[in-house]
Amino acid sequence: MSWSHLIAAYDLLDDPAVRGATVAAHLRAIDPGVDVEVDVVAGDGGETDFVRVRIPGTDGTARGGAAPTLGILGRLGGLGARPEQIGFVSDGDGALAAVTIAAKLLDMARRGERLPGDVIVATHIDPDAPTQPHDPVPFMGSVVAQQTSNAHEVTDEMDAILSIDTTKGNRICNAKGIAITPTIVDGWILRVSESLLDVVSRSTGRSPVVMPITMQDITPYGNGVYHVNSLVQPATATAAPVVGVAIVAETAVPGSATGATDLHDVEQAVRFAIEVAKDHGRGIARFHDPEQLALLQEQYGSMAHLRVLRD
Repeated sequence: MSWSHLIAAYDLLDDPAVRGATVAAHLRAIDPGVDVEVDVVAGDGGETDFVRVRIPGTDGTARGGAAPTLGILGRLGGLGARPEQIGFVSDGDGALAAVTIAAKLLDMARRGERLPGDVIVATHIDPDAPTQPHDPVPFMGSVVAQQTSNAHEVTDEMDAILSIDTTKGNRICNAKGIAITPTIVDGWILRVSESLLDVVSRSTGRSPVVMPITMQDITPYGNGVYHVNSLVQPATATAAPVVGVAIVAETAVPGSATGATDLHDVEQAVRFAIEVAKDHGRGIARFHDPEQLALLQEQYGSMAHLRVLRD
């Protein structure tokens, strides 16, 4: 369980003065030697701080091993919409989950319980992001473009990616807790991973919920078509398999809404991601079937062009 780390992370992030350096200091208090990077990036509406943390595994690439590397990304526009809104907004749950996951994994490693593979956790910290119109409820915006977020969060080292994002502002997945998406690989929307469904079942004690994903959602932001949100935008920046972990609600809740974060739901996302990290490094969790993907590509060609933003 990660409750102590989750509550500490929430207190840390629910602050108009929070920055990437604050998060880095929080993680260094757990492990002074932690491999954490903070990049301050300016956009049209201000600055945001990208934070990336590596937790080495016992047989991970950081130590010359062969175990696969898992990327866990906390996606969001911002932690707050200040001064328009007062306090932490629903959209910040992705960053909250990511910071909690990093803290929990570092604490596990400190106690001698390391995962086999490396885990790279990345998110960005912005306490005063803008809002923007969106149906059926308003979106949180971002001071930087999605392509910039991908450039700072997605790395070639990641053999598979979990992308965690608040996904409450819709009427197509109305459940409570978390939902996972089908696996997306290089422009292909593949079947939902059976092994990840197993992890959902055991970590939540409930039947899995699947978040519908369309062709529009796996194309880059900025092309003029509707996207449910940025949940699977990392798939536009990599050929590695990507699965979205949506924090969902039974009603359509704006990303800019305050008082909407349910720590029970965020903790489900945290626990799910950590369990996937354990199984991925041991070769138990499979995001997709490479033979099935090869067969699709052989018969129907590449879909990688869907990852490209056209002029």
